[in-house]
Amino acid sequence: MTYIYGNLPIFAHDINHLKTFRMISSQLYVNGSATQAEICRAFGVSKISVKRSVKLYREKGIAGFFEKPRRRGPAVLTPPVLEKVQECFDSGLSIPETSRKLSLKADTLRKAVRAGKLHLPQKKR
Repeated sequence: MTYIYGNLPIFAHDINHLKTFRMISSQLYVNGSATQAEICRAFGVSKISVKRSVKLYREKGIAGFFEKPRRRGPAVLTPPVLEKVQECFDSGLSIPETSRKLSLKADTLRKAVRAGKLHLPQKKR
């Protein structure tokens, strides 16, 4: 995608690169080259998405568009808790028994087992 201002090309990027699109459209608005309404009409984006991009540009600059998104870490099943839970499973306790013993929700433990963070011992046949 190439952006033209007047009769001069000012920027170009891959058409599928959303972060670069958000960055350049924010620059166009902040520098006074286009209004938010013009950006919305020209590119078919929502007004709130333009506002969010402009806010990010003003707060963090160009680097803000390309930094890795912040993700929350585990809130309940931290590594020490996972260790304790796995010890309980290895000693033969079931999910409900382990959840009562460690004051955790049974669904939380079931999800961790499904996700592969924990494993239940094989049942003997």
